[in-house]
This record gives sequence, C-alpha cells and structure tokens, in this order.
Amino acid sequence: MSAVDEAYAFCRQVAHKHGANFSVGFRFLPRRKRRAVYAAYAFCRFADDIVDEGPAQERGGSLAALRMWETELDACYNGNPTHPITIALADALSFFRIPKSAFVALIDGCRQDLVKTRYENFDELLHYCELVAWSISDISLAIFGYRTDVAIRHGRDLATALQLTNVTRDIGDDLQRDRVYIPQDELSRFGVTMFEASDGMRRLIEFQIARAESYFRAAEPLLRELSFDARFPVVLMGGVYATVLGRLRRDPLIVLRERLSLTPLEKVGVVLARLLRPRFV
Repeated sequence: MSAVDEAYAFCRQVAHKHGANFSVGFRFLPRRKRRAVYAAYAFCRFADDIVDEGPAQERGGSLAALRMWETELDACYNGNPTHPITIALADALSFFRIPKSAFVALIDGCRQDLVKTRYENFDELLHYCELVAWSISDISLAIFGYRTDVAIRHGRDLATALQLTNVTRDIGDDLQRDRVYIPQDELSRFGVTMFEASDGMRRLIEFQIARAESYFRAAEPLLRELSFDARFPVVLMGGVYATVLGRLRRDPLIVLRERLSLTPLEKVGVVLARLLRPRFV
C-alpha cells in the first residue's frame, strides 16, 4: 500500500468512526469522490476535535493548535503536507478544485467555539452556520460536481438543515461544554430559563425541529443540480438527518437525556425509503 493509500485509509477510519450519519451516504460515491470526501471530512473533524476534546481551561492551547492546523492547510495547498489527513487531501486536490477559503472558514468557526458560547438571536446562529456548515457544503459540492451555481444556494440550505439538526439533537452534550446554540431570544419566547423537562422546553424543541425541516424542504432542488453519481449519496445523508428529526419529534425531551442516534436497522430503512422516493423529508 502506498503512502497516499495509507493516508486515505486513515481518513476513512476517521469518517466511519466519528461521522456515522455522514458516512452512510459516502459509501455510495464513486471511489475517487469517496476518498476525497473522506479526506475533507477528516480535515474538518480534526479541527473540530481540537476544540471539543481539549480541556475547557486550556483555550490558549486550543487556539495555538488551530493555528498549527491552519499552517498545515497552507502546506497542503502548497504541495508539502506532513500529516496523513493532509497527504490524502493534497492528493484529492489534484482531482478536485476544493476552495481553500472553505477550510479557512471552518477553522474560523471552530475558533469561534472557543470564545463564544451563547447566541442572542437566529441571525447570529446563522452566521455560525455560514462558517461551520456552508463551508462544508462548498467543499462537498466541489467534489460531488453540479450543473449550475443554483446548487450552491441549495447546498447551503442543506448544510444549514444538517447543522440545525445537530444543534437540536446535541443540546444536552453542548450544555456539558457550557455551550448553548439555541438563540437566547427564543429561550425567552418559550419561557425557558433552565434546561429541564417542561412544556416550554418541549415547544422550544419542536420549534427548532420545524425550522430545520423547512431548510431540508428548501434544499430539495439540490438533487436535480448534482452530478448523477452524487445524488443518491446526498439524499441518503440528508435522509438520515431528517429521520433523526422525525425521531426527535416523537420525543422532543430526549435531547436532555441522551444524544439520539439511529440504529443500523433504522439506517437501512432510510436507504430503502430513499430508493423508493428520493427526498430529504
């Protein structure tokens, strides 16, 4: 196995271990696109882990680590990668014109997580989505291929839907890191002062679910814009997350007790349902 193949194998392991919902769709991509997506995902995951796995009191160390990872991104785009992830990514760049600016935006979003733990309103949260979600959409579309620039807008709608699903599903996990992504004015609107089971909390979560689903519906035209070999993988990825929202709708307060994930059987159900009717929601 060559060094590049080993690097891609490393990225694949990262994607399957940490990106269980994303990787359902990845598996259906052609090999070259699949490997490029694994490399891009692993790069973004590495940056995210710097923030999420570092001790909360060591913000300076995490900021320094993000600067080093951004330096490694520069090395990757200059053709001098040193890490298995960037070795794979550098190879992917020889086939796909992935914008460096998207990776920079993602790192900026991770950096923001170290200094900002509350969002006053949805506009602030949407700006965060621009950094950590729209960036990933732009990266992915460069790999998937698409017909017209309309795909960019709809891809960002899908990315926002995925991010809002994460925000809702991960309320409990984020609280443990002293992060609250639910906008403060929406907490006030529903009379939520503490994250505990209540009618207001239930209605707040149902509101978050409905908004995420609206972005999934807005993203539906993306499927017509994508290159044919990327359509089914993308509909699966969106379908898995939309199914998570459906599960949350049945028991909204589960987000306070555990981090909801789909079983392997449920994921098989998503695959079969999207084969019969390609859609997100």
